[in-house]
Amino acid sequence: MDLNADLGEGFGIWRLGDDEALLDLVTSANVACGFHGGDPSTMRRVCAAAAERGVAVGAQVGYRDLAGFGRRHIAYGFDELRDEVTYQLGALDAFCRPHRTRVRYLKPHGALYHAAATDEVQAAALVAAVSGYDHELPILCAPGSTLAQLAVGAGLRAVAEGFADRGYLPNGTLVPRTALGALVTDPEEVALRAVRMATEQTVVAVDGTVVPCPVASICLHGDSPGAVASAALVRAALIEAGVTPAPFA
Repeated sequence: MDLNADLGEGFGIWRLGDDEALLDLVTSANVACGFHGGDPSTMRRVCAAAAERGVAVGAQVGYRDLAGFGRRHIAYGFDELRDEVTYQLGALDAFCRPHRTRVRYLKPHGALYHAAATDEVQAAALVAAVSGYDHELPILCAPGSTLAQLAVGAGLRAVAEGFADRGYLPNGTLVPRTALGALVTDPEEVALRAVRMATEQTVVAVDGTVVPCPVASICLHGDSPGAVASAALVRAALIEAGVTPAPFA
C-alpha cells in the first residue's frame, strides 16, 4: 500500500508542516508546484530530500490561488486549465532532474481535486495535460470519480486513493472541511482507518455506514494536526497488519 502526503506547501519564509519528517515515513510525496503553495526553493528542497530517501515525487497541481491555498473553486476554461497544469508539471520536473529523479504521477489539490471528481471540463483538462506531457504518468484521484473515468478512457492509469485522516459521507465523498467531522485527528483512529482501507477496502462514514473504499494509496495530510505522529503510527500499524508500504509509481 502506498502512503502519500502533501508536501512543500509553504513559500518564502513560511513553512507548512514538517516535510523532512514525513518524507521518512511516506512512500510518495505530492509536491506543491507553486500555484496553491510552494515556491522554487521549496520545490527544489523537497525534491532533493525525496530523492535521497527513495520517495516517489508527484506533482500536486492546483488552482492559481496562493491566498486561498487552492481551496476556492475557480471556473477555468478547458484550455487555460490544461496549460496551467502543464506549466506546473514542467516546473516540478525541472527541480527533480538535478537530483536524478522525475515526476512520477499527478495529483490535483484542494478545490481542483473536488471539481475534477464531478466536472467533466476540468477533469478533461487534467487528462489532456498529462496525456500531452507524459502518457505514462498515473493520476492519483478519488475512486469512481469523473477524473478517474476520463483518465482510463484516455489510456492513462488512474490510481485510487483514500484519506485516513478525513471524514467520509455515506455516499463515499469527503465531509466538507467547513463541516463537523471533516478531520480525524486522533492518531490511533487514523491508523485503524488506514489498516481497514488497506485490508478490507472499506471506510466507516460519519453516520456509521460502512462504505466501499477500493484504494491503492492512502493520503495523510501534512498540514493536519499531529500529521507526523499519525503517519508514524499508520506506517507501523500497516506493517503489523502485514501490509508493506511501497510507492505505486
